[in-house]
Amino acid sequence: MASTRPARPSESAGEVFAQLARLVRATRPQLATACELSKPTVSTAMAELESAGLVARDGTAYGATGRSAAVYRLAPAAGWVLAVDRGHTQVSFRATALDGTLLDEGQSARLDRAGSMIGSALRRRTADGPLRAAVVAVSDVVLPDPAADPVTAERVAQAVSGLRLAPDVPVAVENNVNCAAIAELHDGGDGDRETFVYLQVGVGIGAGIVIGRRLVRGRNGAAGEIARLAYPWADGQEPGHEALEARLGSPGLMRRVGAVWRAGDGPLPGDPEAVFALAAEGHARAAELVAQHAGEVGKLAVSLSSVLDPGLVILGGGVGRNPLLTDGVRRTLAALSWPTKVEVSTLGERATVLGAAHLAREHGINAVVTAA
Repeated sequence: MASTRPARPSESAGEVFAQLARLVRATRPQLATACELSKPTVSTAMAELESAGLVARDGTAYGATGRSAAVYRLAPAAGWVLAVDRGHTQVSFRATALDGTLLDEGQSARLDRAGSMIGSALRRRTADGPLRAAVVAVSDVVLPDPAADPVTAERVAQAVSGLRLAPDVPVAVENNVNCAAIAELHDGGDGDRETFVYLQVGVGIGAGIVIGRRLVRGRNGAAGEIARLAYPWADGQEPGHEALEARLGSPGLMRRVGAVWRAGDGPLPGDPEAVFALAAEGHARAAELVAQHAGEVGKLAVSLSSVLDPGLVILGGGVGRNPLLTDGVRRTLAALSWPTKVEVSTLGERATVLGAAHLAREHGINAVVTAA
């Protein structure tokens, strides 16, 4: 029986395909300019891609002189990709075409229903061509060599297996904060985002490091794992394993709240959102706790700035996006560090799945270009 594996596109056809995926819609002259290829080379490449069913005509563009040119975009046979944010307490997904067109998305607050949610999404996409790649974002270090830390590798494997993806689905795994940093690079605010640190403060803490528009993962895949910074660093105190995260994560904040809250302060707030809300209303005890927490997160930002000098720190996470925290971080950086701009993520809790979708598109395009 003959193999049904698609033929690998020629080098020029692969380059044109990848560029069209990024541009979404383009004419042959536009592709020639973007790829820095001759018009005859692009015409040959487009004929090859059309023959393979990977691109299709999508209208006509007219120039100022009245000349017309066919407009192209990817065809359904180019396929689609899947991004999954497998969080601590919920799972969200985003299905897109290789040009970024949104096909489907959803969220489940129950981890035990994640597999059925993803399965339903896969069944709904049967008319959208082949699933080229899936990227799963996890709240753990993704090790280049799983044998280096079997316990961590097993946690990651269990997080992915719980989604019940078919064995033939090509799956890549990435750290959730790294994914959020990638989303900030592509979908974040205006201005210079060539180099920055995305600092996530929520249940846990973590950083995604982007230098020269490239995500820094590190030798062990652990760049930005700031929970491992030695803390406390003081005479007579021994640093503990991930003690900094225990201090600056939401559980640590709420332990401090419970330790100092008095009967005269009113009902004990049940979560960080309530603490910050009281502080915003002028509640003295809550304001004191929030100021202390913001100052400590600011010291963490100072540590990152002193090593990386990114010029920009983007705050994310449930606690990190609060304006009261932002003000404290800015003041601490201004007092102790190099000039560093502080911004708040506008992507919210969608940042991770948006970043995973960007990675999935890269993997999917590569799968077509290499016929993997």
